[in-house]
Amino acid sequence: MSRTSYTRVLLKLSGESLAGDQGYGIDPQTLRTIASEIKDVVDNGVQLALVIGGGNIFRGLAASSKGMERSSADYMGMLATVINSLAMQDALEKQGVSTRVQTAIAMQEVAEPYIRRRAMRHLEKGRVVIFGAGTGNPYFTTDTAASLRAMEINAQVILKGTKVDGIYTADPKKDPDAVKISKLSYIDVLKKGLQVMDATAISLCMDNNLPIIVFDLTTTGNIRKVIFGEEIGTIVQGEGE
Repeated sequence: MSRTSYTRVLLKLSGESLAGDQGYGIDPQTLRTIASEIKDVVDNGVQLALVIGGGNIFRGLAASSKGMERSSADYMGMLATVINSLAMQDALEKQGVSTRVQTAIAMQEVAEPYIRRRAMRHLEKGRVVIFGAGTGNPYFTTDTAASLRAMEINAQVILKGTKVDGIYTADPKKDPDAVKISKLSYIDVLKKGLQVMDATAISLCMDNNLPIIVFDLTTTGNIRKVIFGEEIGTIVQGEGE
């Protein structure tokens, strides 16, 4: 697919993106800003699903490196993503956007279980679907969950919102000579070990030819711009495309 406009997308947000400048927890103003941008694209007929990380509350990998059992730490991280999902649902519904949270771990009092066909029906009806609790399995990141869910719902692209405006040859905050790369192949990302998404997520996208666009979420209006085809950020896709 050419980089024009998309009709069904999966937006991957880091947990940290909800924390705003405070660096942890959930910043209500940041939440409102993201929700209003999502409302804008949904009102234009785009079907949008969301996967949100949990790093603003708890990072399973960080906890396991300090001695916590990895599976327990990862399950705690999955629960953190559900907290973020419910917060985003609240923010979206305050903007008048119909929203459903589906979780990979059953918690029927607060969310629907993840059922692929139901998720797709929600999207067709114009509802935003937020996928919580990652894949439901330890040892997998929310990046991998985003790749998996995007393919299951037949999304045309994964949009990865970050704090930088694409992929650079080095960390632009540390290296003044860092150069932004506008297009990359999956193989380049894997070979160079670029911190786009983890290797499992990239490999899944590569095997199924699902493009990823990395863009700056902190600039107001960028979600709309990237969905409607403006060449911002960095696109990761197959060689020769």
